[in-house]
Amino acid sequence: MMQRDFSHFLDIFYSLGSLSVSLGYLKAKGECVRNEESGAIAETDALKVKKLTFWEATMIIVGANIGSGILALAYASRLSGWPILLLWLVIAGVFTTVSMLYVSETTLRTKKNLQLSGLAQKYVGSTGSWIIFLAVVANSLGCMIAYMAGSGKILNAIFGISSQLGSLLFAIPCILVVWLGLKATGVSAKIIGWGMLLLVSLIIVASFLSGKADFGSAMYAHWAYAVPVFNVALFCYIAQYVVPELSRGLRHDARKLAPAVITGMSITFVFLALVPLAVLVLTGPEKVTEVATIAWGNALGRWALLLANLFALCAMITSYWAVAGAMLTNIVDKFNLKSEWDIRTRIIVVACVVVPPFILAYSGVVSFVNAIYMAGTFGGVAMSILPVMMLRSARKHGDVEPEYTNGWIAHPVVQTLLIAVFGAGAIYAIISMLGFLPKGW
Repeated sequence: MMQRDFSHFLDIFYSLGSLSVSLGYLKAKGECVRNEESGAIAETDALKVKKLTFWEATMIIVGANIGSGILALAYASRLSGWPILLLWLVIAGVFTTVSMLYVSETTLRTKKNLQLSGLAQKYVGSTGSWIIFLAVVANSLGCMIAYMAGSGKILNAIFGISSQLGSLLFAIPCILVVWLGLKATGVSAKIIGWGMLLLVSLIIVASFLSGKADFGSAMYAHWAYAVPVFNVALFCYIAQYVVPELSRGLRHDARKLAPAVITGMSITFVFLALVPLAVLVLTGPEKVTEVATIAWGNALGRWALLLANLFALCAMITSYWAVAGAMLTNIVDKFNLKSEWDIRTRIIVVACVVVPPFILAYSGVVSFVNAIYMAGTFGGVAMSILPVMMLRSARKHGDVEPEYTNGWIAHPVVQTLLIAVFGAGAIYAIISMLGFLPKGW
């Protein structure tokens, strides 16, 4: 067993190492775009502007948020109860939306199209840039590991094929849209996203009207397991990494950026609350599985199993598009690569994005829910707190006066509360990892 696990680690190390060498080559090639006298990055077209509509931008946020996390919420909250989950969804949703609006104003104060890591480099320095870049990578990898593992389980349950084959089949449309870029992601997310929401709405209504619903199976509160649920709830909302993408796509109509963020997050909250409620009232906490739609569908019948798992696949694929696309452009931005549409660059960077999650998903190193928990804890904290510092600096050193500015939500009291809430979640996670507190799984 130990030898096999060590072999897995060697395979992972070798694969990641090979990709790092390729990135190093591209970075060296990209250094030619630097201004030799000042050391500043020259204005280049590394990230192309692709116009998005309001609903394309909104559904990218919905697609990014309603992914693997929504499938794990019922399982993660089975010990604490749904009322505690609802409380955390409200708190995490409000503060994450505020953080996203901080990023929105920061991007609109910046003339050049930059991703989170580039914005951090400009406004808080190299250390902040590396922290937020690693946070984006950690969050993206956590998401995509969960999508690879979860999709394999679902296709195995429906068709009886191996989980590995299921994950490979799932990866094909994922990689295709990521390759095609931002506009393809927006159009695809809008089409698949509305279909996904229609599917899950039908199943939620059927759940509540089935005659099997027992609301007592969800309406309990065990506070000893409350805080770990916050970290999963936080993960479900973490979408700061897509805001620079939306800003890039809405440059032609920047006033729509903040409304798109708020609308997308509001739609997200409704379904993050209703899906685990419907699952828990049908199955009870004892029968919830890690990928909740499997147990959910079994409780309603074969038709619901198919629809619920089709929803799950749609949720995973729309989220994959958003997080993988953001990770891709953050790599291009962070390593100052020539252009996201340079063929050699795109092949290597797409490989860096899509290969490691598949390897890690079947390495036995991380589980579905643990991937979500860790990504939500550390990636989420960094992407929620650093925008506070970025906004403060952008208001002093930004390039232009923006079309949108945050009002009272940028008050120092709100900023302090945001840092305190997410910081406390990280502290709890560290203590829990050391074995001093129950993880709640």
